[in-house]
Parts: sequence; structure tokens; C-alpha cells
Amino acid sequence: MTQPFRLALIAHDQKKDDMVAFARNYESLLAPCEIVATGTTGGLIQDACPSLTIARVKRGPLGGDQQIGALIAEGRIDGLIFFVDPLSPMPHDVDVKALMRLASVYDIPMALNRATAEVLVQKRGLLRDDAAENTLTAPRVRQDAQRTQ
Repeated sequence: MTQPFRLALIAHDQKKDDMVAFARNYESLLAPCEIVATGTTGGLIQDACPSLTIARVKRGPLGGDQQIGALIAEGRIDGLIFFVDPLSPMPHDVDVKALMRLASVYDIPMALNRATAEVLVQKRGLLRDDAAENTLTAPRVRQDAQRTQ
């Protein structure tokens, strides 16, 4: 049996509506995933997409970004979709940069806007080849993760 794809969803305040619209559009593909999201973003998605099961961590500014970063470092996240707002100042920008750094260090596919998120779920090889099952699946264990265990 294939392990479900473990996906983290985060959105800055001005991008939360975009994230909800994205989740609605791809609800059937996201449903089999193990989803973790920051507090407010996760709540909005859960309200809009009741078929999705979402584990929520704290709000981003209260440590949620760091909690997701820890999950990445532990090998418990396979992909990150983070809709960032590049035009608004973020008081917790250091946390955001640390999260992006961890995704890069651990070679986690990371989408920072809707266009890239669509590529991630449609084109990046995360969709199973089996036409009968249209679900996201987890990639093989990465070599870096194997070395640290």
C-alpha cells in the first residue's frame, strides 16, 4: 500500500482566499492526502472543503510556521504549498525564511503561488500513473533523510 502524500498548506493573510479557492478546485486530489496547515488557513480550508481532513498547528506568527518546519526536518512532510504575499511586510519574516530554507535543505517540493501549486499537483509526478486512482502519493524516502536516520 502506498503512503499518502503529506502536504503542508500555509497562506499569508492576503492570500487566504486564494488558498481556499485552490483547495476547492483540487479538493478531490487533496482528499486522500495527509494535510497539515497553520491555524487560520486550516480552519478556512476545512470550512470550505468538508471532505478534507486537516491537522492544524498554531497560527503562523504564533509558531505554526516553525511547527511545520519541524515536521519537514523530521521527514513528516512531502510537499509544501505556501501562498506568500510579497507586497505586505511580515513581522515574522524570519520564521517564513527559515521554513523555506528547511524545505530547500530537505528537498521538499515547495510552491509559493497558485500557478506553482497547480504544477505541483498536476505535473510534478506526484499524481499516480495508475489512471484508476487519481491521488497524490508520497515520493520515495530522500537520500538526505536516510543519512540522518
